[in-house]
Order: sequence, then structure tokens, then C-alpha cells
Amino acid sequence: MPRDLTQRQRLLEYLKSYAPARARDLEDIGVTAAAISRSVQSGEVLRLGRGLYGLPDSAPNTHETLIEVAKRAPKAVICLTSALAFHGLTDQLPRRVWIAIGAKGWEPKITYPKIRAVRFREPYFSSGVEEHRLGGTTIKMYTIPKTLADAFRNQRLVDRSIAIEALKAAVEQRKATPSAIADAAREYSAWNQMRPYLEAVTSNG
Repeated sequence: MPRDLTQRQRLLEYLKSYAPARARDLEDIGVTAAAISRSVQSGEVLRLGRGLYGLPDSAPNTHETLIEVAKRAPKAVICLTSALAFHGLTDQLPRRVWIAIGAKGWEPKITYPKIRAVRFREPYFSSGVEEHRLGGTTIKMYTIPKTLADAFRNQRLVDRSIAIEALKAAVEQRKATPSAIADAAREYSAWNQMRPYLEAVTSNG
């Protein structure tokens, strides 16, 4: 970023590309807390949460909440309904970002965005993880077959109708093969729950 820009210009230019941004991210590019405060008071910048800022008139990023959670909890993995939504397998938009943490892992304290942390023991936590780059941030996410298995395995957390809808979408949209889905269901203890639905979807095809 050019050094001759004013702090206000630096702030606005950075937020156009990287919102939401944390105060320490802005400090790293030479924007002081006072400059941020002035921009908030003028209405040019919106305070989203404690130490978190964005532009009020910027187009909403559908993945911005995932980006922010990944920044604040880099060891967590996006899971269940949030992962289904990211993969385009459900129209359900969870009010909280669902994340998986290890059985003895530290539970993040995040006020924005709202999260729902679920403890996964091994091998459910560390297996089936892929990485996506969004807004310059690496986001850990379970693969489609693993997410489907988790959805069927955790009936108390994911409504069965949502899991069935996602399974059908994955097969019909060819986002995962039936064999890959079945293998994941067997590996992650969801085969008995998923089998009749997977057989029904594939037989209809």
C-alpha cells in the first residue's frame, strides 16, 4: 500500500478488499486507533464488534462470517449446517457459525459473529478436512462426504430433513459420488443412519 496515502485513505482502501478487519490488522498498515475512531464517528466505517470494522455500504460477503471466525479460531473446522451451506447443499442459513473443536481443545470466545462450538473426538475431528482461501484467509472446512456423514451422525444437532436434503443435492449436483459418500459414512459411523436414504437417492437416478 503506498506510503503517501493518508490514514483515512489507507483505512478505506484496506476495508474495500479485506473487510471485516480487526483493529490490529489496521494498525499493521499504519492506521491508528484515533483515525479509526474518527472514521466511525463520521459514518465512513462501521464498527461490527469489539475491535472489528467494515464498510457500511459495501456489498455483503456471504462468507465474511466464516472468514472472521477462521481469523479468530484458526484451529477450528467449519462443520455441520455451516459447512453444508458453504458447499451449497442446503438453503438453511444458520444464525451461528458451526465449528468443530477437539475433545480437549480450547473453546474460542467470540462475540462476533455468533458461533456454536461442537466437540469432536478423534478421528472425527482431524479427518476429512480441506482448506479454502477466502479474503486472504485460510478456512478449514470438512469435505462434502465428511460433512454429510457428520450431519447424519449428529441427529440432535442437524435435523434429519436437512441432512436428507443435503445428501440428495450432493448426488444430483454431482458434488460427490455416491461411493465417496458411502465410504465416508462407513468411516465416520453414519452408515446405518444414511444407508436407506442414499440407496433411495441413487435408485431414483
